[in-house]
Amino acid sequence: VTGLSLHPTGDYMLSCSADQHWGFSDIGTGKLLCKVADQSVSHGLTCCQFHPDGLIFGTGTSDSLVKIWDFKEQKSAANFPGHSGPISAIAFSENGYYLATSADDEVVKLWDLRKLRNFKTISLDDKYTVRGLTFDNSGHYLAVAGPDVRVYQISKQCDLVVTWDAHTQDSTDVRFGPDVNYVASVSNDRTLKFYSAN
Repeated sequence: VTGLSLHPTGDYMLSCSADQHWGFSDIGTGKLLCKVADQSVSHGLTCCQFHPDGLIFGTGTSDSLVKIWDFKEQKSAANFPGHSGPISAIAFSENGYYLATSADDEVVKLWDLRKLRNFKTISLDDKYTVRGLTFDNSGHYLAVAGPDVRVYQISKQCDLVVTWDAHTQDSTDVRFGPDVNYVASVSNDRTLKFYSAN
């Protein structure tokens, strides 16, 4: 298993794996409801995430492709090429308009889901490996977890707002607290860090 995502209703769990499959499980019964093979990829799925409306979800592949799937139809609805290297993280904005993606190519791409196009690419430091992405509730800020923790303001320039370098090893994920009053990150150094967002 390479990725997990909870459906917005809290009733279903999405999982994906290196064996090219994604599946839905019922949280209440623990039963697998469906398991679908993504025949279009040659290696495997690397990450997955439900859209906030619960009607679609995204998967990342080892083949550098991000795919959007229709939850009900269980079919691919859109593809987002443009990365090089396996997709490492994907995140939808809470308003559902934007998708952030990263791969082993030292960039974060921002996609407009209404127009199905990449509208901004954020270049990162040499050998910067993104492990986690998340938007704040407003969709105005994007946090990036990797060798450090960074927050970008989503605008035409996508300005870097703050960088924290508190972990002794790579950060593996990051989340905004309620009302963006703090940012939390976890790391391979087995610590959880909290940062003031003020």
